[in-house]
Amino acid sequence: MARDIRLLTLDLDNTLWDVDSTIIDAEKSMRQWMQAHAPESLEHYTPEALIDHRHAVVQAHPEKVHDLSFMRTAVLTRVMNAAGYDDAQALAQSAFDVFFAGRNRVVFFPGAIASLAELKKNFTIYALTNGNADIQRAGLSDYLHGAISSADVGKSKPHPEMFKAPLRKLDLSPHQAIHIGDNLVDDIAGALNVGMYTVWVNLTSSSLADTHAQPHQEINHLKELPGAIADIIDH
Repeated sequence: MARDIRLLTLDLDNTLWDVDSTIIDAEKSMRQWMQAHAPESLEHYTPEALIDHRHAVVQAHPEKVHDLSFMRTAVLTRVMNAAGYDDAQALAQSAFDVFFAGRNRVVFFPGAIASLAELKKNFTIYALTNGNADIQRAGLSDYLHGAISSADVGKSKPHPEMFKAPLRKLDLSPHQAIHIGDNLVDDIAGALNVGMYTVWVNLTSSSLADTHAQPHQEINHLKELPGAIADIIDH
């Protein structure tokens, strides 16, 4: 008897695209903007200074630690203040805007869009992310029904509340949902702990040896995703 799967939840960073190269490019664009518009700020944007700035922001706003956009903007505001700019907040927001534009210029892994287009025909699909990518700006709004981030929930995966949020929104049970992601702890173990089915997107041929999480399906290319979903439903 086929399983009654209604919802697919989907990680974004390192599941649909390589987040490291995306962030590196976004940081480069932001630094270029800072050099042109607030050059003194770069003296206060060193790795050591950023650790101190972030710690200060966490101390002042512990409830915002899961909101990556807030955290980055607040750190940039401290950087601009440290550089002595009177319009520190406005400069910080402008710098963040440049970063955020780059953060959403993603290069999808092969097979990502084709698989999502196929799956959307039969399932509700929600992004479920600890990051701050914007699904519209990243070019995903035609394929996803919505997105839930750690900033929305106030917790980060693998916390159960992240996985329960879309289930509550759609009034579904965990056994009616499949979570898809690359991280064995944040995605696979987190989803398994609330009773969801799972697909591990293992594009780097990693090993299961370091975790007790056992995904229901494993894929090594995103073109395999529709087949993996079908296998869960049929078995």
